[in-house]
Order: sequence, then structure tokens, then C-alpha cells
Amino acid sequence: MSFMALPPSIPPGATPAPPAPVPGVIENDGWFPDILLTDMRDAMRLDGTVTDARLVQAVVDAILQVNRELADWQGKQAAAGITALVDVPAARINRESRLLAQYRRAVYSTAKADLIERYRDYDSTATSVSDKKSMEWLDEAPGAQRRNAQWAIADIVGRTHLTVELI
Repeated sequence: MSFMALPPSIPPGATPAPPAPVPGVIENDGWFPDILLTDMRDAMRLDGTVTDARLVQAVVDAILQVNRELADWQGKQAAAGITALVDVPAARINRESRLLAQYRRAVYSTAKADLIERYRDYDSTATSVSDKKSMEWLDEAPGAQRRNAQWAIADIVGRTHLTVELI
């Protein structure tokens, strides 16, 4: 005797359930690319101390922020008939549009800045010189990541880089 497993049948007139989200992928809005969490972990050197739940939250927030900052530019592209970021004419680096690389950089950098700011170690007191250097890095790193994100966004929309600091 043999057993044969068949997929569940869908009753006539019923619509099938949407596919389940792929683990480790943050689905974007369809115009901008999805973000693979493993790629972000590798690119931004995030280790296991950043939980998947923390990373998902930071990446979703970063996508929302970057997409909001690119909304006017995206609208102009859509008005020209372009249906996705990958379709915008641009130079290709490593076999992909430079715009995809810059979009990922903007999202990754925004998410990492958020992670550094919000999830410092429980013990954030500096007791040695190396601890003080680490604390200085923790103070400066979010700003550097946000600058990287802003420069990536500026590159996408064709704006020059400008950094202004109060003295």
C-alpha cells in the first residue's frame, strides 16, 4: 500500500491564501527592493547580540524613513513610467544598478544607527581607557551611520554631499 500526499484543494470561487513571508526577508513596497537580513548582518558586521526581532524592527523603521525621504524622487520616476528602482537608468557596479547598492546602504546605515543608539550594552560606564574609547565610539558612531545614509540618499537623488556642524 502506498501513500500519496496532495496539496489542499481550493474550493471553487475561493481565493488562495497569500504566500507566507520568507523568513529573513523584509518585504518592501514593491518599488524599492526587499532587504535580506543576512546580507545586512554581513555588510554591517552585526553579530548574534542583535536579535532577529531587534533587527527586523530597526530595518522596518529604516525602510520607512528612507522611503519617505525618497518619496518625491520616486514620484518623479513613477510619473516617467518607471515601475521599480531597479528599472531606473543608472550605472552598473558588480552587475547591479548603483541605485540598488546606494538604497541598501541608506537602509543598512539608518538601521545600524538606530541599533547603536537604542540598544547599548547594559553596563555603559567607562572604567578604563579602552572602555572610554568604546564609549566615545558609541557616541560618534550613530552620527557617522546617519551621515552615510544621507549621502547614499543624496547620491540617489543627484544632490551633492554637505555636512554642517555647529561649533
